[in-house]
Amino acid sequence: MPLPLPTDKPIPSGLYVVATPIGNLEDITLRAIRILTGVDMIAAEDTRHTARLLAHYRIKTPLISCHEHNERQRSVELIDKIRSGGSVALVSDAGTPSVSDPGYRLVRAAVEEGLDVFPVPGVSAAITALCVSGLPTDAFVFNGFAPKKSGSRRELLESLAAESRTLVFYESPRRLAALLDAVESAMGDRQAVLARELTKLHEEFLRGSLSEIRSILEERQQVKGECTLLVAGATAEASVSDAQLEEALRRALARPDARLSSIAKAFSQEYNLPRKKVYEMALAIQKESGESS
Repeated sequence: MPLPLPTDKPIPSGLYVVATPIGNLEDITLRAIRILTGVDMIAAEDTRHTARLLAHYRIKTPLISCHEHNERQRSVELIDKIRSGGSVALVSDAGTPSVSDPGYRLVRAAVEEGLDVFPVPGVSAAITALCVSGLPTDAFVFNGFAPKKSGSRRELLESLAAESRTLVFYESPRRLAALLDAVESAMGDRQAVLARELTKLHEEFLRGSLSEIRSILEERQQVKGECTLLVAGATAEASVSDAQLEEALRRALARPDARLSSIAKAFSQEYNLPRKKVYEMALAIQKESGESS
């Protein structure tokens, strides 16, 4: 049952950036309920989605849409309302607004106008997944959604290959396999955690190497739900020079049962090197051997 909260305390004029649950409706703060009840208006990414949350807590504050397609125009209207003494709460479909969600333009406009902007903290999928990942949490890099285009995605991941901090990505289930493959290709077969359907009925954590997680998902007919992928940061560079790696690859490729892809994967894991680098070196050696035979 919704908790009875005092609503007679006036809400000062300003923009309130309110975090909302990412799944479990109980994951909302008492302050968030009070603010959503007391403001003049709620600007929501999807009014239909937010209406269900408000109905659960019997909140009847007027709703207006504010999403990626109308945020620029809507910001003008909302800033005018706040400037005239009104109070507006900004919410996204789930989690903290403006963190890989709409809201940045509105917040920036309010700051530029010298208006008060109040954070009402709560759930964030990135932090929720990170705190139970088992990966280092003292420092991390949040990357949001990786680019959809393979070239841009590869460029981003290669730029992060030497990053020692834990890496956090959001991804849709439809593009998850492509992301896992691209990360392994750019960074090697690192330890990772896939958090899926956080705080919901079918919440799941898959822990292991990137290839192990990918293998588990390949056995499923379908992957559903919002996904957060956490990848271990780079460790100290492997104590193997390119010349030493080349020599080891030549020996491995000379075996009768040699398979290029298996050798590249094994050496990538052993030396903590990007699979792409190892594969390309092995492929060059194989071609060279074929031409000289």
